[in-house]
Amino acid sequence: MKSDVEELMPRLLPMECGSGTGEDLDLSGPPRNPQEYLRQVQLEASLCPEVVVAQIDPKKLRKKQTVNVSVAGCHAAPVGFSPSLRWQQQQVSNFSEIRQSITRHRKHWTSQTLDDNVLMPKLTDEEGWKRFCLGEKVYLGTSSTHTDAEQEPALDYSKMGFPPFLSIISRLNQSTVLMVLEILIGWFEEREFVPQLGRWLYALLACLEKPLLPEAHSSIRQLARRCAQLRSTLDSQEDDKLPALNLLICLVARAP
Repeated sequence: MKSDVEELMPRLLPMECGSGTGEDLDLSGPPRNPQEYLRQVQLEASLCPEVVVAQIDPKKLRKKQTVNVSVAGCHAAPVGFSPSLRWQQQQVSNFSEIRQSITRHRKHWTSQTLDDNVLMPKLTDEEGWKRFCLGEKVYLGTSSTHTDAEQEPALDYSKMGFPPFLSIISRLNQSTVLMVLEILIGWFEEREFVPQLGRWLYALLACLEKPLLPEAHSSIRQLARRCAQLRSTLDSQEDDKLPALNLLICLVARAP
């Protein structure tokens, strides 16, 4: 009658076990012939327990496992400039809800008619996208403050930049989302932070679909590094740019 092991793993090679029990085998030395090698393997297998139980520490299972985007090379936040953990968790929660809402209602917003003055640039028009998102005043470097909008008799989006309306960003496929994100991050590498930029970066991050492409990982890490570098130069915790910079860093590092 075959053993349980033989039923599960039938022999593939014939083997003469002989009358010996294996006591004459020297496991410390190399086998002298194929027959002796097979007998050594058989003896070693017979010495192994049929059931092996892993020793697991229950305390280690209680820890919540998380996977965060690594942001290597970021400047550490100056003392007092880093937000609390509770604040970060709340921002990530809000961000996740916004992403889900965009996904659920994308079809609805895509069907909405854009105003006549909304002329979206062509896919490869980098300068056009900078003008469209940031406005001519920021793009040309003439102004980047809120007071200019208050002085205008009517809000001119071509000068102030088009906000990332849902009817606009819902029309962007993933290739366009990533391309515009790279364009704005590239612009940000050599310029200061402005509110128009922050709104668009947040919206584009919310439009990225998982799993992220390698190019997306590279871009958002670059964004976090630039935000951290700029944060390290701030003189006051009351600086208006600090919450926005912390938010973008938080989303790159913690958003699921």
